[in-house]
Amino acid sequence: MKNCLICQTNIDVFMDFGQQPIANGFVTKEQFDDEYFFHMQTAFCPKCTMVQLIEQPDREKMFHENYAFFSSTSNYMVKHFAAFVEDMTSRQNLGTNSFAVEIGCNDGILSQNFVKAGIPHLGVEPSKNVAEIARSKGVNVTTEFFDKALAETAIKNYKKADAIFSANVMCHIPYMHSVFEGIKILLDENGIFAFEDPYLGDIIQKTSFDQIYDEHVFFFSAHSVSYLANMHGLELFDIAPQITHGGSMRYYIAHKDAKPLSQNVSKQLQFEKELGLDEGKTFTAFNAKIDKIKSDLITLLQKLHNEGKKVVAYGATSKSTTTANYFGITPELVQFVSDTTPIKQGKYTPGMHIPVVSHETFVASEPDYVLLFAWNHAKEIMENEAAYMKNRGAKWIMYIPQVEIVEA
Repeated sequence: MKNCLICQTNIDVFMDFGQQPIANGFVTKEQFDDEYFFHMQTAFCPKCTMVQLIEQPDREKMFHENYAFFSSTSNYMVKHFAAFVEDMTSRQNLGTNSFAVEIGCNDGILSQNFVKAGIPHLGVEPSKNVAEIARSKGVNVTTEFFDKALAETAIKNYKKADAIFSANVMCHIPYMHSVFEGIKILLDENGIFAFEDPYLGDIIQKTSFDQIYDEHVFFFSAHSVSYLANMHGLELFDIAPQITHGGSMRYYIAHKDAKPLSQNVSKQLQFEKELGLDEGKTFTAFNAKIDKIKSDLITLLQKLHNEGKKVVAYGATSKSTTTANYFGITPELVQFVSDTTPIKQGKYTPGMHIPVVSHETFVASEPDYVLLFAWNHAKEIMENEAAYMKNRGAKWIMYIPQVEIVEA
């Protein structure tokens, strides 16, 4: 029995993924024997409705000078974050007299829009290698973790924030109360804190279980975010679905009674009740759906292997670490994973040790089937690879929301 990280209520495990490695911990052969694993389990809190990891590795094991995720590798995400800044600029009339903060600015994909618009800003990014790329784009970056102490320092060095942004970061942070304490004191009385993360409703509806990995300690819903905000004198006043990462939600938070409440929030809360996101039995059913996907995919990969078909994978994503390790996808079943991120190439996937190769190697390999690990970017990837896949006669293998073979 463990206690909820948000409200300290006793919580029970509904899904056990067994021993899992660091999702972005790509390794060399020399590192195989020293690889770190942790016991990955998820639980649902019946009081605040937060879904969460029971155990998470130390943050320094996940976010460091060799962090292997770079946001700007996706052209779609570049446009998405530019639109995010436009949305908040419109809501808050951001300009040269404003102050904006981004929690987890990665390689500057979002904060570069502050630079272009001349908006005074601060990017917070603990991983040194990606922070340096952000700096090269002109972003003002501090290489630290965001918490109450950093917020107090930011007020002294700058001023209170008119807008605080975060994208695919809040779900990574276990010490959430210190973060919200920092937001509470850093946010101007009329300011907005807007963050987006993978949405629990989409995870349940699509059975996108691979959103669960070491970095994602929380899986948010309107219910759980509203509860958390209220604990700190803040309020969820608007909400907006996003298609990113296989289904995300953007949450708009302000000081209590500072902004008019949108009907979007009440509608989303009602939808979540209908979907059962406030009931434990929903997550027991989710568990069974995951095991059906596991059985179907391994059966298919084993069949193709026995037939002598060449199967490779596309996208050495964080999510694929959960899939490969929980399902037991070995280099025998999938010969390699193609990825465009240079820091991953020439290494091996965490845990299962499938070789990671360049896109050029993928093109030269002429596979029969391509397992799409980066399924959340399916539209962009399939459009980019349509001609090659058709000429080769290769087929995609999808596994979210169910296992299927897709013609190119």
